[in-house]
Amino acid sequence: MKDEKNFNNFILLWATQTLSRLGSSLTPFALILWAYGETGSALSTALLTVSSYVPYILLSLLVGTLTDRMNKKHLMLAADTAAALCTVTILILWLSGKLELWHLYLVNCITGTAQTFQQPASEVAATLVTPEDKYQKAGSLNALAYSVINMASPVIATALYSAGGLTLVIIIDLSTFTAASLSLLLFVKIPETAAGCSKKSHIIADLREAVGFLGKNTGILEVILFLAAINFIASIYNAALPAMILSFRDQNVLALVQSASGIAMIAGSVLAAMLPAPHNRVNAIILSLFIAMSTENFMLSFSRSPAVWCTGAFLGWFCIPVMNTNLDALLRSSIPSGIQGRVYSARNMLQFFTIPLGYLAGGFLVDSIFEPFMENIRETVLNRLFGTGKGSGAAFLFAVIGVAGVLVCVIFSRLSTMRNLEKS
Repeated sequence: MKDEKNFNNFILLWATQTLSRLGSSLTPFALILWAYGETGSALSTALLTVSSYVPYILLSLLVGTLTDRMNKKHLMLAADTAAALCTVTILILWLSGKLELWHLYLVNCITGTAQTFQQPASEVAATLVTPEDKYQKAGSLNALAYSVINMASPVIATALYSAGGLTLVIIIDLSTFTAASLSLLLFVKIPETAAGCSKKSHIIADLREAVGFLGKNTGILEVILFLAAINFIASIYNAALPAMILSFRDQNVLALVQSASGIAMIAGSVLAAMLPAPHNRVNAIILSLFIAMSTENFMLSFSRSPAVWCTGAFLGWFCIPVMNTNLDALLRSSIPSGIQGRVYSARNMLQFFTIPLGYLAGGFLVDSIFEPFMENIRETVLNRLFGTGKGSGAAFLFAVIGVAGVLVCVIFSRLSTMRNLEKS
């Protein structure tokens, strides 16, 4: 039975992994700045994320059942080490003056593969060291960590990149990895599951069990598909954001807007930690995403003021920790820990496969559809709404995805099986 000592284990695991993720988030942001500076293309920078997600989507199901069979700590250490070696490779190419965009795509494929192993292992490990009555608190702490990273990493990465280029960013990244890995290796105790996946069972049978679980739990499956649709729209947003802001302003404003998102998530995390468990977690998830979709996209679209952009970013991300906290608690309480690795991986494949599609769509829509369209029209209502020149097409796109996001929330809110999930 889990006790307070187990939760102290969670706190140590949470703190060190948060440090590592903060360091690891610096390099991708700096690489986006470098890549957009080299190409000026939204699609080229979007492909950085796409290349890391493709192996994640393709391998998720297989990795899930392997996670349930393997030692979680060893798996996390191996995956983090592989990602760190990829970061070292980027540093070597940068210092030798040979870094090219295709190098980043290849390296991101490898780090994406490592992340495919690391994420389900860390999620199961968190469950194993968290007492059931602490799930809400653990979820709020995870949301807080995500918020801090989103707030701090753009500012830190921009400052480090301006001061010392990729070299300084990567040195900090590797330093946080080293500290977190040593802590995980020497101090964090992660028990193995006592029941669930038999190491002698067949992998195909394990995969069927994961898919079968989602098939029998229609409400959970509908929640996952809802989030998949939101992820598609959010990924279009993520692909278009650097293109719009860097066209109108500079990298400091981009960092400021993304930091406003992080500040909002910290405030939202505090709110999530203070709120009691809602009567219906699914309703809380839907409402949180409705608020996010109906605010930020439109404020980015119709304004050229960094102050308005930051306000929109705050409003758009304030409720996301509430969504994440309730989703985390909902899944942990609904999925037996012995099969969480494979079910989480099945969830990841279904929920996240739309992310690379969204990035591709966002980059393509900005570069090939919306920007050329806005460049070819003059003195129309669209110019008055979204401006002229480079960046106006991305602004137009934000209005479109804002409408799409609101519609998705309304449509899924009408699914009674999902809404009544906790009553079943």
